[in-house]
Amino acid sequence: MNKAFVREPDSDSRVPCPGCGGHAVEVGAGPLNTHIRPEFRSRLGDSAWCCISDRCRVVYFDLFEQTVRVDELQRAVYPYDSGAAVCACFGMTLSEIESEAESAEPLRIRELLKKSRSAEARCSILAVDGQCCLKEVQRLYLRLRSG
Repeated sequence: MNKAFVREPDSDSRVPCPGCGGHAVEVGAGPLNTHIRPEFRSRLGDSAWCCISDRCRVVYFDLFEQTVRVDELQRAVYPYDSGAAVCACFGMTLSEIESEAESAEPLRIRELLKKSRSAEARCSILAVDGQCCLKEVQRLYLRLRSG
């Protein structure tokens, strides 16, 4: 394919989302196969980029600016739907994180930390961005605790 038709990543390896211009992370076939409805899956190859902005309607895209939008996914996923599980592997939701922030000890989050290190964790396949949720769970927890 002629490189004239491919948008090159920025000099610092970041690829902006064509929908919002925001930050995106590279994902492999696992999340793409898990989340994209079959009739839209052929738009993208074995890897793509995932926009992580909850305000954007583009979820996945490639360097040819082929996109898959929120309404083309198999089911609702976080962060595009705040009611969906933040943790795709073990199902922890935002409301559970809110409950943890209100409790004296974050026992469920500690349990999630243990589980995330187990063979049961399949983040690279189940998470929409292919990443472990712990960073996001901790960010939400700390924000809720301080708020």
